[in-house]
Amino acid sequence: MPAPTSRVSRLRFLPLVAALGCATSTTPTAPFPADARSATAPAAPVTKQALGALKAELVAKHGEAQRARIERGVEQVASLWRADDGDLPAFVREQFLPEGPQLDATFRRMEGLFEQFDGHMNELGRELQWFTDLDLGPLLPVEPLLAAYDPSSNVTSDLFQAKPGFVALLNFPLTTLEERVKAGPTWTRRQWAEAKLASRFNRRVPAEVEQQVSKAIAAANLYIAEYNVWMHHLVDAKGQRLFPKGLRLISHWNLRDELKADYTDAAGLAKQRMIVQVMERIVTQSIPAAVIDNPRVDWDPFTNAVTVAPPESVEPNAPDRPAKADVAPEPDTRYARLLATFQASRRADPYSPVAPTRIARSFELERGLPEARVRALLTQLLSSPLVPRVAKLIESRLGRPLEPQDLWYPGFRPGAKMPEAQLNALTRKRYPTAEAFARDIPRILQGLGFTREKADVLASYIRVDASRGAGHAQPALRRGDFPRLRTRVEPGGMDYKGYNIAVHELGHNVEQVFSLYNVDHTLLSGVPNNAFTEALAFVFQARDLELLGLGKPDAASERERVLNDFWQSWEIAGVALVDMATWHWMYEHPDATPAELRDAVAQVSRDVWNQYYAPVLGRKDSPLLGIYSHMISYPLYLPDYPLGHLIAFQIEEHLKKHGPLGAEFERMAIFGSVTPDEWMRNATGAPVSAESLLRATAAAL
Repeated sequence: MPAPTSRVSRLRFLPLVAALGCATSTTPTAPFPADARSATAPAAPVTKQALGALKAELVAKHGEAQRARIERGVEQVASLWRADDGDLPAFVREQFLPEGPQLDATFRRMEGLFEQFDGHMNELGRELQWFTDLDLGPLLPVEPLLAAYDPSSNVTSDLFQAKPGFVALLNFPLTTLEERVKAGPTWTRRQWAEAKLASRFNRRVPAEVEQQVSKAIAAANLYIAEYNVWMHHLVDAKGQRLFPKGLRLISHWNLRDELKADYTDAAGLAKQRMIVQVMERIVTQSIPAAVIDNPRVDWDPFTNAVTVAPPESVEPNAPDRPAKADVAPEPDTRYARLLATFQASRRADPYSPVAPTRIARSFELERGLPEARVRALLTQLLSSPLVPRVAKLIESRLGRPLEPQDLWYPGFRPGAKMPEAQLNALTRKRYPTAEAFARDIPRILQGLGFTREKADVLASYIRVDASRGAGHAQPALRRGDFPRLRTRVEPGGMDYKGYNIAVHELGHNVEQVFSLYNVDHTLLSGVPNNAFTEALAFVFQARDLELLGLGKPDAASERERVLNDFWQSWEIAGVALVDMATWHWMYEHPDATPAELRDAVAQVSRDVWNQYYAPVLGRKDSPLLGIYSHMISYPLYLPDYPLGHLIAFQIEEHLKKHGPLGAEFERMAIFGSVTPDEWMRNATGAPVSAESLLRATAAAL
């Protein structure tokens, strides 16, 4: 990190940083001793007239050229200043910096400091969640408490109290999404970084409120991570077991992937219908609580009957659960977790005037795309006249009318006709442990088009762990730390589901390395939003079978790829609408009970299903779209998936003309966290759009 350019700049800024260490103390050190009232009694509110006089004073001192910065900075500070923050005019006189060496030094100091803040807080959070995230055996009673603690929840609050947050607001522009979209194409990289710096302080949420949000999300994550179904203990009306012993699937990811794999199974249709029934009972919470992660009981998901499993059918690694035939349904825990996240998030609303709901913060601040535009993209996909044409093609291949499970039809993928057992044997042999996958990363990356040297460097930054849940990629947020790739590794080795997820997560990790280590400003590290990292991960995941040596793309497989991307995008677009509608319903019914939320989610799922899916997939009133676990554990994340598919398709179309993948992937990833359309124009020459996918699908048909 560059040092400040002069002793004066250090004297003006560093006392504020030093004060951070005691910002929550009962006897805080005043950052500007000339006015000690802030440590003893609240200052009087600053009137509009006084602010006007203060601005005029600063313009007279620093010159007319600084007027716009002064007026904006003073207003930004005043909007979040509280009486107990002290003397606002004294602070502004002391801390306003005209353009020049001191401002540059302050910017560099803050950029370096926030990389360290973010990075070390991220590492602490990772350590706190180590045992709940990883498959390391039964949890100690203390682990959920540790995982729920967010060590970063005080940072922004403390930085306001210690005043560096106000220094940022006084000297750097707090921009709106409209400004960034309109003016961003003309900005320098420094201007983008300044906007990112100020945006860290666009709202002032108390630390205890932030902590409640983190606690609710951590509890939801743990609930989902342990939501397994032991498939051998699903029985049909004749008492037959359709699935092999030992098959433990997490909802929803593994259930969905098993359903996809069953297209190559002679008994696949019966299995798929059973999985759909399981999913729908999870959504409606009519699933018996006794069967969740419990192989000591058998369950018929059609009749909902529960019986004690014969001892010889119980797996050796069965968790310690009661062998009791209890049909009592899960007590709406799924929706209690979601409701807890909503209620915690709602507590932050009064402190976020720029985006006064979790919905607004999700789209305007985090995603950088207005909700109306996202909704328009989703409905454009869902209502496309291409949908029934692709459905008719699928129907002709299956030789039967489509059913709800065909929402996840995988038959356009190159290896879709290969039995999952064969794929499992291949991946388990190659990857008996997480470490084996880590050792193979350099070869995988070379297979994706990275040079040997680049592949070795990237692999040296990535660490692989066996996940308790389905899997995820955790970024590093400071240079010197390492991104983590997590995927499920069963006792017999990594099955194909785990491998497919691992390749996806590897895409995240490679983006994370490039966008942290190779970006020009660490304030811009990352990508515009989650949809972009998902898109880059999809680029990797689409090549998972090729990386196993199962064929190279040709003209026919390229056509299939387009149809697969379209069908996947159509599938997840409706799920995203359900997620969005659920949050709107919660804001309209803030005092709802878990049971009321359960009924609302089921109804919203049925409504979206009936409008867009029932005409294609046959059955009305299915709540199937509500099964995605992200809705519970990752608030309003689901819209990023269809957006990610659209972005990934645009990237793939660009790679066909401009490859190779490795060099282009790096060029795209290092552009950093700007607006979505600005990133896409740099990456592909066009803004985010569904048109590319729709045109290609029409051509493929």
